[in-house]
Parts: sequence; C-alpha cells; structure tokens
Amino acid sequence: KPALERSEGVDTALSPLAAGLVHELRTPLSTISLNLQLLQEELQTIVGSPPQPALERSEGADTTLNEKAAAALKRVCVLQKEIQRLEEVLSDFLRFAKGDSLELLEQDINQVVDEVIDFIAPEAKRNGIEVVRDYAPDLPIVKLDTGLIKQAILNIIINAQQAMPQGGRLSVSTSHKEGHVHIEVTDTGTGIPKHHQDKIFQAYFSTKKKGTGLGLPTAKRIVEGHGGSISVESTEGRGSSFVIQLPLGTGTLKPLNP
Repeated sequence: KPALERSEGVDTALSPLAAGLVHELRTPLSTISLNLQLLQEELQTIVGSPPQPALERSEGADTTLNEKAAAALKRVCVLQKEIQRLEEVLSDFLRFAKGDSLELLEQDINQVVDEVIDFIAPEAKRNGIEVVRDYAPDLPIVKLDTGLIKQAILNIIINAQQAMPQGGRLSVSTSHKEGHVHIEVTDTGTGIPKHHQDKIFQAYFSTKKKGTGLGLPTAKRIVEGHGGSISVESTEGRGSSFVIQLPLGTGTLKPLNP
C-alpha cells in the first residue's frame, strides 16, 4: 500500500500510554466476543431445531421460539461486527500513536463519510438527534488512511452529539474547494465558549466530567498527518461547525507535526 512516513519523535511518550490503553480495552472486548460466539452457537442450535412454541405468548401472538431465536441471532451478529470494528479502531489508533506510516489509498470521501454516519445513526436517533446528509456529487478522489480518517470524523461527530444532550440536528456535508475536499460537521448544540475555542484541540483539555480530552486532539493529529487542517466556528447556545480540509490528488502530503 502507498504510505506516508511520519516525522521522527512524534509524541513518543504517547506510544506506551496508547499500548497500555489498547491492551486494557482489548481484554474486555475479547471476553465479550467469546461470549457472543458461544451465544451465537446456542441460538443457531435453536434456530436449526424443529419448530417449537414460544414459552410465553401475548394474546393473538403466534411467534415461535425459533423465530425469536432467529431475531436474537441477527442482533448477536450485529454486535460481533461492531466488536470487530472496535478492534480495528484500536489497531488503527495504536499504529497512529506509534508513529507508523499512513496507509494511503484512493478513496471516495462521500462513501467514507457515509459509512461513519451509518454507524452513528441508530444512536443519534435514540437520542433525538436528526441526521442530515448533504454530499456534493462527483468529488475528486482523495488519498486517505481510511481507518484513521473515519476515526477523526467519528471523534468530531461524537463531540457534536455530546453537545446536544436534549436532541437536535446534526448536519454532515462534503464539498470541493481550492484543491481540497471539505467535510463539514454542524450541530445545534450548546456551543463552545470563546475562551475555550483555542484550547479544544489541546490534549487532555475537556469541559466534560467524563471526557478524556483526546477526541478532538486525535482528530486534529490525524487530519494534519494527511496534510489537511481542521477549523471550528461556534456560538454559545446555537451550536458549532467543524470543517476538515483534505488535499487532493497524488501530490506529496505533509508529515505529521509533533
């Protein structure tokens, strides 16, 4: 795969911290994955057996135990896919923190963004957040490390969702301007105070009690590693708008700055 080497000495202290974090997260994920696999095998046994009446039925219901098991099996399969996705996210994050080279491939940015939106859409709906997609047609191809760019976009969207605890509107759009592809994420949340706007991309800075302060800084590092940039405009009480700019074509991309 084409690759972009990073500059030496990039946050070297982060590597052991990232490795420890990934290890701590992978242990419970492995346990969950194993139990899901066992549950899948048990459900498959029920689904493959002769039709059985349901243990409990509401009036007029005719759903068999096998049908209920089949529905549960589908949910288990979805969970297993998400566990696999989380494993990939952890691997990408660890590779990024270690300063390994970016694995650049030509990508359709609309498809990349849409896959992230598809992932967050169910949770957004549960939280009363309307998701609006507005993709520019026929965008130029961009060279990306897809896993890392998805993580950067996801981090910004998660930040937007957290800014709308009572629900709201999340708009995600793409466009092409002056040799760059733009990805804009806009929310109708609480907004960012002016005295915090110059700090939100600093590592470990967070105004949330449970925030790690790494989401937006990590997104910034990933985007800058691709030779791009992130900007933000925000008004308290009205919401925020983050814009990712990524360079086009096959030109030389800038290495990640320390």
